[in-house]
Amino acid sequence: MYTDRMGSEQAKVVLVTGSSSGIGEQVALIGAERGYHVVVNYHSGAGRGEAVAQACRDRGVEAIAVGANVAEDEDCRRLVRSAIDRWGRLDALVNNAGTTKAVRHSDLDGLDAQDFHRIFATNTVGAFQMVRAAAPALKANGGAIVNVASVAGLQGVGSSLAYSCSKGAMLMLNKSLARSLGPEVTVNAVCPGFVDGEWLQGSLPGDAYERLKQAYEDSTPTGKVMSNRGVAKNIWYFLADAQNITGEHLIMDGGVHLGYGPRL
Repeated sequence: MYTDRMGSEQAKVVLVTGSSSGIGEQVALIGAERGYHVVVNYHSGAGRGEAVAQACRDRGVEAIAVGANVAEDEDCRRLVRSAIDRWGRLDALVNNAGTTKAVRHSDLDGLDAQDFHRIFATNTVGAFQMVRAAAPALKANGGAIVNVASVAGLQGVGSSLAYSCSKGAMLMLNKSLARSLGPEVTVNAVCPGFVDGEWLQGSLPGDAYERLKQAYEDSTPTGKVMSNRGVAKNIWYFLADAQNITGEHLIMDGGVHLGYGPRL
């Protein structure tokens, strides 16, 4: 709970893009468990968005499900207005909405300009548009932003070259926004590696998902991949628990980036 200057208690508010499933859903649920009112965002599948909102309400807070495409600037502004109109405030923003096209990095003919435009429009431009729309409200409350990037943006790996480039651009956006929005707002990013869940399953063809998961598990010091809930918990560290940290990114790949190699 937040105590305003008049001494009355108000719940804080979190807006999570792409929160009808996966990482975003878990961020929304943890927010509700922490006592935040929640804006659940979906692009398609209103039923799933409303189900997540109801799950938040079942945890004792208020929640609304709002359909919006973050690639559209007016949709981003409408998302933020939905929080302000309902609760008069916004305290936390999680830019989780993302898209991709699964293409081998060596297959340069597998991508065209439209693929790049579509992926960047959601993953990078969409995050910027959400921050721009939310910045005044977040500044008013000393808020926090977390951008969900990827190890793909650091290492040039992932589902496609266009995807890794969009996440690399998001990480630079993260740094720039941290400078621009301080001191009132902190801006940080998380960089998951392999996350066990339906989003990655739906992005990879055939048995590639299971093969890649096993390869990750064999190549990590921890011996396991990330879960949606685990990523969400780390996001909430930056949203609510971290002290005087901004412009940073947290790698969450079980240590694959250390070059650990297969276990014997």
